[in-house]
Amino acid sequence: MKWHTNCYLENRAFDSRLVKEDLVQWSSSEPLGHYPEIKDYRNLMPSYPWSTSNGDPCKQNVYGIPPRQGTSYMTARPLPWKPANELIEMNSTLPERLAHNGFTSVGSPSEGITFPNLVTGFERNPQHAARAALYTRYTPGEWVENCLSKFSESNVNRNISERLRNEAVRVIRETDEKICQGQRDAGRRLGERLTDVTFWRNELNTEMEKIQSEISTLQESKKKTGKALEDLEGPLHVAQECLYNREKRKDMEKVHDNVEKSLLLEIDIIRRSQAQLRDIYDRASRQLQDNRSAQFALEEDVGLKESALGIDSVCHQLNNNSRGINYYGGIEKFDPSVSTMEAWAQSSGTRINKSQNERGKSIQIRSEIDTLVNATTSRVWDHWSNTNNALDRRSSELSEAKNKVQLHLHKVQNEIFDMERHIALLQKSIHDASHPLKVAQTRLEARAHRPGVELCKDFAQMRIVQEVHEIHESVRSLHHKLQEAESQHQQLLKTRANLEADLHKKVESLFIDREKCMGLRRSFPVDNLIKY
Repeated sequence: MKWHTNCYLENRAFDSRLVKEDLVQWSSSEPLGHYPEIKDYRNLMPSYPWSTSNGDPCKQNVYGIPPRQGTSYMTARPLPWKPANELIEMNSTLPERLAHNGFTSVGSPSEGITFPNLVTGFERNPQHAARAALYTRYTPGEWVENCLSKFSESNVNRNISERLRNEAVRVIRETDEKICQGQRDAGRRLGERLTDVTFWRNELNTEMEKIQSEISTLQESKKKTGKALEDLEGPLHVAQECLYNREKRKDMEKVHDNVEKSLLLEIDIIRRSQAQLRDIYDRASRQLQDNRSAQFALEEDVGLKESALGIDSVCHQLNNNSRGINYYGGIEKFDPSVSTMEAWAQSSGTRINKSQNERGKSIQIRSEIDTLVNATTSRVWDHWSNTNNALDRRSSELSEAKNKVQLHLHKVQNEIFDMERHIALLQKSIHDASHPLKVAQTRLEARAHRPGVELCKDFAQMRIVQEVHEIHESVRSLHHKLQEAESQHQQLLKTRANLEADLHKKVESLFIDREKCMGLRRSFPVDNLIKY
């Protein structure tokens, strides 16, 4: 490669962004070998990577690289690496023209021919000729030889790959047959185990249904006590919730009225009834605990059987395409077994025998409950009704007080609307006075520019000054009235806020008594199975 000492572009990789078609404006009217003055438009292109905004990219100082100077890197053509597109027509004296340009030719035809400017371009532009030569690096023979070597390498690699694939297919088939046989044997054993576990699970389920039926029979006699005790939690919770809700009343609305007294008395009655019912309830619960212990043992064994069935079923259904399969290295060396097949069957038989014994003992505790349950329910119902009547009376009082507050609030609201219209009228009057004031002050400012003796304090000047003072005084009076109106407006707003706050408190108290408390007490929370 030839090294050019006089051309900057020849000694570096070409960047098409450096050369634009509009950098050189060449005209065909110019004589050959003559080029017009080159214009550099790159200063208008700050988007180049090496330039900065509002700076000259050719004058930037980069550390380690001296700034470019001169125009040796400029070119007179938009595509400097290509030969010129000019075609030279040679009609008759081709040898003479070649000799004139420093070339010789033997046996050339005498008729007119055309060929690229590369032949005669050394004198006109040796840079272009040298640049065109840079792109002829390999011969056609070398190119063909390179292609043949690639084809040969491809054939060899494909033959080796085909031989390896055939051997691998044979090994794959043998492995698949052995693995499939092992999976079939393991699946058959898992199916047998599923049958055994299912049998014992069904036996346990049958016994568990019997013990549950016996527990239900025992609970029928105990249920009146237990249900009454549970249902008393409902009235107690409602009464406590009513007291809690009424504590949310604010300020003067927190009145210790008849409703609160009735709620406290109701809570006391319910708690004493609970104590009486709990005593008789405990006697039935002790035998029931033994039955539930046997039931729990059965349920535990059934749960274990269900888990084992689930795991074995999943294992029985697993195949090579199942999701969740994974490697567990060394798992075949670990034995997690804790029992033998004989001990496993004996454990289930022992639990079934225990359940049968408990069912024989649970036939005795089923009487002595009806009287106490009915008396307790009747007593609680009486106090429940008294509290509801007190809440109705208190709600009526609050509703009447709320209506009176709303009436006063409506009157205050109307007065606020009237005052706001009055304030808007005052503000409009103040705004309307601004235009006459501007006119008067503009007149004074304009008359201040009168020349010489004409700058006289005449009657017009004095009247305009007086007009400005009058307007200021009127505006001041309007502002005073506006301040008074706004002050009174704030007082009305404060009164409205107080009334709204009081109304909000009364509405909230009414909502607590009528909606929250009465909403909870609309129905007596005791099951219909308990007769009273």
